[in-house]
Amino acid sequence: MLVAEILKDKGGEVFSISPQITLSEACAELDGRRVGALIVCDGDKVVGVISERDVVKAVAADGTSSLDRPVSDYMTRNVIFAEPGETVAILMERMTDRRIRHLPVLKDSRLSGVISIGDVVKCQIAEATREADSLRTYIAAG
Repeated sequence: MLVAEILKDKGGEVFSISPQITLSEACAELDGRRVGALIVCDGDKVVGVISERDVVKAVAADGTSSLDRPVSDYMTRNVIFAEPGETVAILMERMTDRRIRHLPVLKDSRLSGVISIGDVVKCQIAEATREADSLRTYIAAG
């Protein structure tokens, strides 16, 4: 399955924030949206990702005072992207190798969605279920 197909099923809604908001505000947004990461955008440009893991690192390093500082102080700046034509297998490898759980998707240099590790696992389970059902049907027909 391709990234474009996952986004077609899931939708392309992207939750983004400004790099200037506080880490505390980002935490409230993560909680309110029930997501594990937010895309940090300066205008139309993706400048980072802030994840639950980034928040934990910030508090561990600087204590609760980190919550009053801007997201830009703690966000992951080296953003790894996915493209609509990539396969789930490619995403799994990238996410595993780089230990990341969220990949923003760029289409024609524009942000068009986010794929999470949960989306990838859901896709893999659905594919395995389809294959098992096909084998059962084939065996029963034999």
